Amino acid sequence: MTLAELSLKEYLVEQTKLIDQELDRLVPAEDVAPSTIHKAMRYSLFAGGKRIRPILCLEAARSIAGHDVEGAVTVACPLELIHTYSLIHDDLPALDNDDLRRGRPTSHKVFGEAMAILAGDSLLTFAFEVLGRLGNARLVAELASASGTVRGMIAGQVHDIEGENQAPTAELLDQIHRAKTGALLRCSLRLGAIHAGATEDQLASISAYGEHIGLAFQIVDDILDVTQTSEELGKTAGKDAEQHKITFPAVYGLDASQHMAEEQRGLAHAALEQFGGSARRLHELADLIVDRNS
Repeated sequence: MTLAELSLKEYLVEQTKLIDQELDRLVPAEDVAPSTIHKAMRYSLFAGGKRIRPILCLEAARSIAGHDVEGAVTVACPLELIHTYSLIHDDLPALDNDDLRRGRPTSHKVFGEAMAILAGDSLLTFAFEVLGRLGNARLVAELASASGTVRGMIAGQVHDIEGENQAPTAELLDQIHRAKTGALLRCSLRLGAIHAGATEDQLASISAYGEHIGLAFQIVDDILDVTQTSEELGKTAGKDAEQHKITFPAVYGLDASQHMAEEQRGLAHAALEQFGGSARRLHELADLIVDRNS
């Protein structure tokens, strides 16, 4: 059975397996010295994440080329390394102070705060080592920008921290989440498209899709924090309200937030028009992001 013939559920299982095999190949084994740091890196990396970002990268490449692109899975892996580093650091006592991630104790609860910080640092730096080996400086620059302090993930985290206990406004909410969550999701698609040789017009369409699913992803994340239990989420529910974070439900309410997620879904689908059937899985992933319950 070909990849195209698989159901979405089967497809996600196969793609996750592909990505995990490459991550396992790339990341030092637990018995490589210093072993503690490699155990900590792998503990969080292989804790059962959905691999949405690397899968989006692979599908962006396929939408451009119409087939699997050599080396795309290696391009995709640094995205998961960066994402995992951000989760480890987000969970630290100095930030969200969370004890649960993906249904099990967070890194600092298992390895201590110092080793958790170093595990995050190691995943971050290793991501750029992996991407740098491929010899495409544009890919490295794209990932650095999406992770950084101007319009990237770290900038979003800073805005999020400084926004705690402030009056929730639409402007600050947009500023936080287009950087904190949206930048890396958008980058995931751009890396795959660039690696596959996208034209500027194709890259613009892929980027627009990424903008819309990035916003939809965060809206749904905020909704789930209000509506789901910790067991359903695999992380502590209700943390946003407890920490007085600026969220979509806090600014717009639940009903309006759900409507906004649906609107972003529609815009994401529209952005893929030029790709026809080669973007089938990207369409399905947009629906998955909006319809998910964890």
